[in-house]
Amino acid sequence: MDNLAFILFIPIIVAIPLACIKTSHVAKWVAFASSVLVLSLTGILVAHFIPNARMQFELNVPWIASLGIHFHLGLDGISLPLVLLTNGLIPLIILSTFRKPYQGNFYALVLFMQSGLLLVFMALDAFLFYVGWEIALIPIYFICGRWGGQQRAKVTLKFFIYTFFGSLLMLIAIIYLYTQVPTANYALQSFYELTLDKQTQGYIFWAFFIAFAIKMPLFPLHTWQPDTYVEAPTAGTMLLSAIMLKMGIYGLIRWLLPIAPLGVEQFGGWALGLAVVGIVYASIIAFKQRDIKRLIAYSSIAHVGLIAAGIFVWNTQSLQGAFIQMINHGINVIGLFFIIELIDRETGTRDISMLGGIAKSAPRLAIVFLIIVLGAIGLPLTNGFIGEFLLLTGLANHGIWLAAIAGLTIIFGAVYMLSMYKGVMLGEEREGTVRFKDITGVDLWVLGAIAFFIIAIGIYPRPLLHLSEAAVTHLLEQIQLSY
Repeated sequence: MDNLAFILFIPIIVAIPLACIKTSHVAKWVAFASSVLVLSLTGILVAHFIPNARMQFELNVPWIASLGIHFHLGLDGISLPLVLLTNGLIPLIILSTFRKPYQGNFYALVLFMQSGLLLVFMALDAFLFYVGWEIALIPIYFICGRWGGQQRAKVTLKFFIYTFFGSLLMLIAIIYLYTQVPTANYALQSFYELTLDKQTQGYIFWAFFIAFAIKMPLFPLHTWQPDTYVEAPTAGTMLLSAIMLKMGIYGLIRWLLPIAPLGVEQFGGWALGLAVVGIVYASIIAFKQRDIKRLIAYSSIAHVGLIAAGIFVWNTQSLQGAFIQMINHGINVIGLFFIIELIDRETGTRDISMLGGIAKSAPRLAIVFLIIVLGAIGLPLTNGFIGEFLLLTGLANHGIWLAAIAGLTIIFGAVYMLSMYKGVMLGEEREGTVRFKDITGVDLWVLGAIAFFIIAIGIYPRPLLHLSEAAVTHLLEQIQLSY
């Protein structure tokens, strides 16, 4: 399918000359135009997509034939939602930087990272998947290291070491699986068809799980995340939180569960326990945060923990909930981090104790901020509700007490998010907030679009659920047949 190649390579092709553009205004519009073009091509695929269990769009050509490596891409109901999320959010992320003096090298890295992310979500060859996994890491390392905060060097190095360690474990597992394929190839389907004993699948489980858990991240492999989110420039934080962490969740669904179902049966309970502990832990830590950006970072760990818990209970409701919640989390967290950027830009602080009364001088911002907060805590008729409802329903089918503990993320989240909103937007004005300027222009367009999607998905989530429904059902049937 030619569109797959265009979607993957357009960002790279544009990024090469874009890196040489020094004029900030030109660089921004070139990057934005490229992202809109890729989103339009994605929209064409979505319009022609027929939700079923088949791989609908494929591109498969030999790459390194002597090693059994193919440039094999494909889209189905599992990968298409993540491709749509990536290509839908990149234009918003680029728009959010229009008030920054970034030159072409910054936007080239963003587009290069976009291609790496798309390669991860579309790859049907394990070698190709690993290449995309590593490619996505390189640009975000430079984005954080070049345009991050004062502690960026130390924090970025920690992030790189964590992710590189996980990647190495995954590479070892991929090479081992390759040696077990009779026809010596890296095709995902060949890995699915392997018959491995329970002990071997246990080793495969941990190799993949650690790599994916670091990227998401899950407790206790999360320690790189809060510092990296805080020190990264806002656009980098958006890329990490809204899209890059979805690589780990996608890896669990596409690679870990079908390849090592017996490993998941043995150790999935441990992973489920870590996810639930992470929900409670991150929520409690979020209560004590005064820096808004760090608070949202811990909130993200709690939300991802709920998604991971849903994946490891293996039922239709929880997996459907995981897919739509990945999209919802991406939309909401983009809005939250962008608003934090606006507040920091106007007041010079992210400390809740030094803020207050912003709603009096910025009513439009207050309304949009409230909509995003309500979406993040899962209020009915917002996008977060349907995902959390499906995830908790799936967990309840597995065990009511498990659902009750995991459900604490909703209660805790409502408390610390609404308290944060009250501290920042309501109450008496402070010295730094009296002359706060309300959102206009590009800022209003970005936040308005986010608020629209939060309400639209909350009212009518069926189109997104329909995309993945048949593929999720087929995946569960495939896993059951592996026993």
